[in-house]
Amino acid sequence: MWRIKSFQELTTTELYTYLRLRVNVFIVEQSCPYPELDGYDVDSYHFSYIENDELLAYARVLPSGVKYNYVSIGRVIVDKKSRGRGLAKQLMEQAISFIHEKWPNADIQLQAQAHLKHFYGSFGFEAISDEYDEDGIPHVDMLKKAVNL
Repeated sequence: MWRIKSFQELTTTELYTYLRLRVNVFIVEQSCPYPELDGYDVDSYHFSYIENDELLAYARVLPSGVKYNYVSIGRVIVDKKSRGRGLAKQLMEQAISFIHEKWPNADIQLQAQAHLKHFYGSFGFEAISDEYDEDGIPHVDMLKKAVNL
């Protein structure tokens, strides 16, 4: 089941579960010590996919002006044992759809690990920076321009 909640709507158990998955993948699995608790969660909308009471996918959406001048998507993650099921694609579709409903005509920015540039490109994101090192991992900034219908 897909869920979206503001920080204020989260239970302490939900928050703990989200943070645990983020730490397990971004810090432990990727061997990348960095400040996971970055202060942006309070202003974010939190997307999750729960199956059999287990968190399998997560992302957060930040309104414009919180981290970037644009609305942004971050912390896109799928639990290791659930990869290959298309959950990351569904997660991005859910986040983009939410953004278009909440902020029509908003451009969307994200900071992608460089090896995922093609994945994000499949949703219309284009690189707006050269590759750079972020905590020992190559990254690139990407932007999806709003499509005016």
